[in-house]
Order: sequence, then C-alpha cells, then structure tokens
Amino acid sequence: MSEQDMDKHRENPHNVVAMTEFRTEIGYSAISQVEGYWEDLRGMRMMPKRSEIDPRGIETALEYTFVLERIAPGMARLRIAGSHLSDLMGMEVRGMPMTSFITPSGRRQLSDALEEVFQRPAVCELRLAAESGRDKPIMDARMILLPLKSDLGDVSRILGCFVARGDIGRSPRRFDVVGAKIRPITASATAPASQDEPTAKPKPTIPTQIKGFAEDKPPFEEAPTKQPPTKGGGAPYLRLVKSED
Repeated sequence: MSEQDMDKHRENPHNVVAMTEFRTEIGYSAISQVEGYWEDLRGMRMMPKRSEIDPRGIETALEYTFVLERIAPGMARLRIAGSHLSDLMGMEVRGMPMTSFITPSGRRQLSDALEEVFQRPAVCELRLAAESGRDKPIMDARMILLPLKSDLGDVSRILGCFVARGDIGRSPRRFDVVGAKIRPITASATAPASQDEPTAKPKPTIPTQIKGFAEDKPPFEEAPTKQPPTKGGGAPYLRLVKSED
C-alpha cells in the first residue's frame, strides 16, 4: 500500500477496507497456525468453545496469542496475552482494552471489527502499521480475531493472534489500522444438531498447565446439604415414640 493510499484511508478512519493479500509476506506463520487450530476445533460448527482451547495445540505461537472478553459493544479486554503483546506495550497487558494497541484515529475501526466478530459472527484480519518516530522504528503487523463461545453459550470471547515485525524500540508502540478483511462464518449444512454437545465424553485427563495462558478458575462452591424427605410437601414428618417407665 502506497503512502498516498494510506493518507486516503486516514481521511475515512471509520471505513473497513477489504484487503486481498494479508499473509503473503514471510513472518506471519503464527497467525496461520492459530487460525488452523481454531478451524480444526470448530469442525462443522460455527465456532469452538473457550473451554476447548488447549495451549499445547498452539505452543509455538503462544507468545503472539491472546484471548479477549467482550465487556461492552465494541469493547473487549485482554483476559490472556502472550509475551509479545507485553513487549510492545512495555508492561503487563492483561486486563487492558484491546484498543490500547491502536492509535486514537484507528480505535473506531477496531471497535467495529470486534462487533462484526461477536455479532455476525465472523473472522477478521487486520493489517497494521506502527507509528514511527524517534526511537520508534517502522513496524508492520497483522492481527486475526476468531470468535469463541463462552461456557454460557454466548459469543463473548475471541481467540486472537497479533504479530508485529521489526525492532520495537521505545515502548509503548501503537498501530494504525490500514486494512481489514471480514469473513462471515457459517456452520456446515451436514452438521448434526447436537454437535456442540458430544454424545460420548472422553475420559478426563489432567492437562499440563502452561504459565501465562490459563485463566483463573471460579471458586468451588459446595452443594447444599440434602434435606430429609417430607410428607405431603410440608414440614418433615415426625413419628412419636412412646416409652414406658
């Protein structure tokens, strides 16, 4: 993309521009790996569940991988983030909004892209360019956003991959959105109705924890004590026992 094309794009920052070639350059194999893993998991369904993501399946791409949680229309925060994202910002980024990586002029574009992924649902690829200046070399970047179902069944999570090429220099580094490619997804017509709920559950295993990727588990709540059976649905039935002195 020429500088003239980029200037025209900045004049209309709310437009989503379709790009025809996103991963022709060498250096973005991590994005292809994460997308391929997501495709394998979903099979004939619309998308996989968040609970199905196993970091061992994308181990070589973990430093570029993240998981987003939708917190409001057009807004999502990082629940999990690889080390590459922290390096770009020069700090721990878990809990931060994804727009923190984007320049103010491009945040509306990212918000629109997030809503497309959550609402359609769809897969989105973004082409990015870092702001450059003193101690901030030129950097090109790619990002992919892949929808996930939460444990409640709603589309409120995103599995993503963010790869920036070049010297980071002085952080934080923020990026302009120079292109976006939206691809709606559909389930296969041959997918069974109960595809989301497997008929036979595999034998449970204890997965190997990989530091920095697993989310915090909810606290365990003990089931309430079972009450003794009652007669007629009222108070517990009592039987009088008479004893002779």
